[in-house]
Amino acid sequence: MLFKNCSTYKTGLRAEFWARMYLRIHGFRILKTRYITGRHTGRAEIDIIARRGNLIIFCEVKYRPTPTDAWDAITVRQNARLRAAAETYLCRTQWRGDARFDVIIITPRTIQWVQNSL
Repeated sequence: MLFKNCSTYKTGLRAEFWARMYLRIHGFRILKTRYITGRHTGRAEIDIIARRGNLIIFCEVKYRPTPTDAWDAITVRQNARLRAAAETYLCRTQWRGDARFDVIIITPRTIQWVQNSL
């Protein structure tokens, strides 16, 4: 088990590492990790921003015992904050290509990548 005897913070960092490796295997270049738009503004942290060709993805990474637990951890409020942070990133970079939200769910035995999910 890759995440045995880890604090919640370290577990999150390891899950994000494995998610980045997974995206790289699928041809994505990682642009940003743990992207936050302005502290104390109510904006969310985007775990991974990656690009492949004309597509940019904003990826939320969740490590939980089951996929259901991971989905339950993504609240309506968090979803709205992620969208606001993504809009800010797109405006700052003047991105003109396609964009989408993905979720990578990591459980003790699997990695599940759900595209266009938020």
